[in-house]
Amino acid sequence: METPENEVFRDSIGTINEEGKRNWIFPKKPSGPYWEKRKLVSYFLLAFLFAAPFIKINGNQFLMFNVLERRFNIFGFPFWPQDFHLFVISMIIGVVFITLFTVGFGRIFCGWICPQTIFMEMVFRRIEFWIDGDRNKQMRLARQKWDAEKIRKRTLKWFIFLVISFLIANIFLAYLIGGDKLLSYVKEGPSQHLGTLVPLLIFTGVFYFIFAWFREQVCIIACPYGRLQGVLLDNKSIVVAYDHKRGEGESGRKKFRKNEDREALGHGDCIDCFQCVHVCPTGIDIRNGTQLECVNCTACIDECDTIMEKINKPKGLIRYASEDNIEKKTVFKLTARMKGYIAVLVILIGVLLGMLALRNDVEARVLRLPGQLYEHKDNNIISNVYTYKIVNKTTETIEDVSFKLRGIDGEIKLVSTSDTFTVKESGLAEGTLFIELKQSDLSGDKNNLTLDVYSGDKLIETTSVSFLGPRSYN
Repeated sequence: METPENEVFRDSIGTINEEGKRNWIFPKKPSGPYWEKRKLVSYFLLAFLFAAPFIKINGNQFLMFNVLERRFNIFGFPFWPQDFHLFVISMIIGVVFITLFTVGFGRIFCGWICPQTIFMEMVFRRIEFWIDGDRNKQMRLARQKWDAEKIRKRTLKWFIFLVISFLIANIFLAYLIGGDKLLSYVKEGPSQHLGTLVPLLIFTGVFYFIFAWFREQVCIIACPYGRLQGVLLDNKSIVVAYDHKRGEGESGRKKFRKNEDREALGHGDCIDCFQCVHVCPTGIDIRNGTQLECVNCTACIDECDTIMEKINKPKGLIRYASEDNIEKKTVFKLTARMKGYIAVLVILIGVLLGMLALRNDVEARVLRLPGQLYEHKDNNIISNVYTYKIVNKTTETIEDVSFKLRGIDGEIKLVSTSDTFTVKESGLAEGTLFIELKQSDLSGDKNNLTLDVYSGDKLIETTSVSFLGPRSYN
């Protein structure tokens, strides 16, 4: 089946030429109201990204994703391996929220919030504009032979890119191991932490590769989020769209000629200047309609509005709009699908808040030692051996911790020099203990016991264990 002529552009992407080789994109330097707003949003998000690993709430790092130790902090709330279900629900909430936002407003997340776009367009690309110049100068420099000017500019640009990549890798590391630990590593020097330095250099190379060479290919090829548009967008979704009704008219677009009566000739407002194409960071022509490569960065909106002002035409030829808005002039409304996502989101948030409210600050787990049965001691005493783990999810040290049996006489002996112990802040205490009971107090070969965990005289947690004894025969 042959592709319709007006859909041929979908057979390839703008970053690949007819020979299948990389078609380097040289976007024009953007400007305009949306660009200024995006800069403000980007500066705020960059400041947040660099500050978050060093912000603490109640002693907890604001955001931390320590995969190695399986410790996570989200908005100051600590999540331990025992809280994995809470972490999973949090991630599902994030996915549902992004899905809801995509259904309503397309790939706006990519253009305004995504770290890849922010770093690429607001940091690396701006440095490139500063060193290499705008679109035409960059294209001329790319064709230029390797003389003193090109070597100087390329060396300076690549060096700055490498330094920024190293800085990003350090911030990335702070999210993984913690901001305090990163600062201590810096003070102690790289020679003391070669096991951390090597991964840091690897990540530096990865970030440098992405922002110096791979660039928009991340959004077009590697990022799975763009592929979601095909199943999430519909005619009611608000996206960056070209008003083909107004732009094409009855006779199609045409180059601008002064004092020409375009309306009488049936031509639309689009003057085929290609400025919207030149400014696009992914190299697409927005006039072809919604495309997976479009990251909704609004650069084409600003550029087109500038052109419309120059030829005394109304702005908004390219704007945030839905297909139904362009075709039928309908306004944005919540669809049944969006209402369904909102309902699911509200329910999940409610469940998460409920679980957070019921979560204990201290979690105790006492388990029988695998492979061990009971031990018969003097005076008809039955002994079982257990391992225990006490997780302190708070930022305060818990002292004078002990175990007590509830509802039955017996003795608990810790395999340590003391009958009490301390659990450090955000720490874990583990060890071995024996529970000894009189055989006459047992109701059979398997008994359920309740253990209370105390900090001094304060009950901080309760758990249950299974106690084995001799089988009784009646």
